[in-house]
Amino acid sequence: MMIKLITGLALSLTISLSAAYANVEENSQAPLRIVALAPHIVEMLYDIGAGDNIVATVEYANHPEAAKAIPRIGGHHGISIERLVALKPDLVLFWQGGNKAQDLEKMRQLGLNVKLSQPKALEDVAKELKMLGELTGHQLQALKVANQFTNKLQSIRQLYQNKQQYSVFYQLWSTPLMTVNEDSWINQLITSCNATNVFSQSPTKTPQVSIENVIVANPDVIVIPDAHSTSPQPKVGWEKWQQVTAVKRQRIIRVNGDNMHRFSPKMLSGLADMCRQIDKFR
Repeated sequence: MMIKLITGLALSLTISLSAAYANVEENSQAPLRIVALAPHIVEMLYDIGAGDNIVATVEYANHPEAAKAIPRIGGHHGISIERLVALKPDLVLFWQGGNKAQDLEKMRQLGLNVKLSQPKALEDVAKELKMLGELTGHQLQALKVANQFTNKLQSIRQLYQNKQQYSVFYQLWSTPLMTVNEDSWINQLITSCNATNVFSQSPTKTPQVSIENVIVANPDVIVIPDAHSTSPQPKVGWEKWQQVTAVKRQRIIRVNGDNMHRFSPKMLSGLADMCRQIDKFR
């Protein structure tokens, strides 16, 4: 009888401890609360399966469709630190190339867990995906998406590397007329199509140029990105400048700015489209 009693108590204690450990494990697996402070970070989190963990983001984070419902706490003008703190995030993902340095300093002073997104080369998208996978526990999906990105980028470059090289004027904006130099990742997109940027040697990253500058540069192709997918840029009226080769030969193309201007896997959809359009003129 004593042996049965001891065995029963031991079994009861084992069940109780198992339940307690299960509760601890369940509590430790509470969803990670993420604040993603750039549209490309939001896209990549969804790509690796961590989109549902985002509790706040910034303006223009509109991909995928589900991202439109995420609360906004700021944009290029700055972040509402008060609202950020109130959300009690476990992880803040800060874009060093697009968010304000003083906001980063405040977040660190408050002891928030801030990780930096600082892609510079197209290849960095794969690195960023893997980093986000490590931070969110979605390593396998992140590795899969990263490898797909790397392979697709290599395929696009190989497809056009031996094609005739065209010079390109990338019309970043029309009023005022602006473009990019070689320090911009957009320049890397252009060269991936085996094309050259006529303003690559400009001393500033996003130089303001004139019609006369474009006439002198005489690009073979003019590329116009439409901002936020469906909002076309104001027209320049290029048809008036027939001395420009791109105008004379009707080599003016439009691309999706949302895809082209964000460091995310979706960038390659914009790149492939631009390369295909340029290639039709060869």
